[in-house]
Amino acid sequence: MRESFIHLLQQSDSPRIVNVSSSMGKIKNVSNEWAKAVYGDIENLTEEKVDEVLRQYMKDFEEGALEEKGCPTFMSAYILSKAAMNAYTRILAAKFPDFMINCVCPGFVKTDLNYNAGILSVEEGAESPVRLALLPNGGPSGLFFYKKDESEF
Repeated sequence: MRESFIHLLQQSDSPRIVNVSSSMGKIKNVSNEWAKAVYGDIENLTEEKVDEVLRQYMKDFEEGALEEKGCPTFMSAYILSKAAMNAYTRILAAKFPDFMINCVCPGFVKTDLNYNAGILSVEEGAESPVRLALLPNGGPSGLFFYKKDESEF
């Protein structure tokens, strides 16, 4: 499916991809040391390696071995999936240098996921992704933003 969208975006004079992420998906929050090392090795990061981490997580989950492998049972799937998306953002940005491809954590937004406990409205949460999508050509790519500010992965 990604290939279809990439093909369409290549026809644009200002292709953008903005992945909505979470600060929970930062590498420092990945507790499995092997996964942390894979996602942190930016020079050698590939789609296959991202998929390998996710496959191993699913295997560990199915075998009831998450804690044994250094993954907490609470929120580990969310953390690892956001870390994977962040890694994938960097891979795509390197693969398509004419695109602006970034990820952003909009902040703690009131959503069904958090039972509307967030502090930002949906409208406030939408500001950061929309801002990234509307940046002028030649803007940043392959980066992680927390709200409006560039942040580390």
